Amino acid sequence: MNMSQGHTKSRGRQGGARLWVPLVLSAAAAVAALAGCESGKPAYCTDRANLQNSVKGLTSLTAGSGVSGLKSQLKQIQSDATALVSSAKNDFPDETSAISSSVSTLKNSVAALPSHPSAAQIATVTRDAGSVVNSVKSFTNASSSKCG
Repeated sequence: MNMSQGHTKSRGRQGGARLWVPLVLSAAAAVAALAGCESGKPAYCTDRANLQNSVKGLTSLTAGSGVSGLKSQLKQIQSDATALVSSAKNDFPDETSAISSSVSTLKNSVAALPSHPSAAQIATVTRDAGSVVNSVKSFTNASSSKCG
């Protein structure tokens, strides 16, 4: 008997839960939309963190990753850089321009790599990756008061 009473209560709760589902989903959507603006921060703060993480991913590439691993990581960097530039270009035009330019330069040098690059080609990619790191650091410094 106890099972049927618990089961009855459960059904009552399920009916009530069905009424709450649309409200919960709406609230979840609102939270997701505001995720970049948490604590009153601009949306580009989340984009900045995403780009920082994808740039850090360059350091986790191993020798076994090869050119294909580098190209894959570059795609993520490009995606995150595009999002950041789009969200922050009005507030930080110089810094976002530098990010776009450095990522484009890195893209071109990586695209030119053969499957077995020479030391000179690797040096070029390394220099260009350093430029991306520097441009992201400059943006981070410039936006630190907004993103904390």
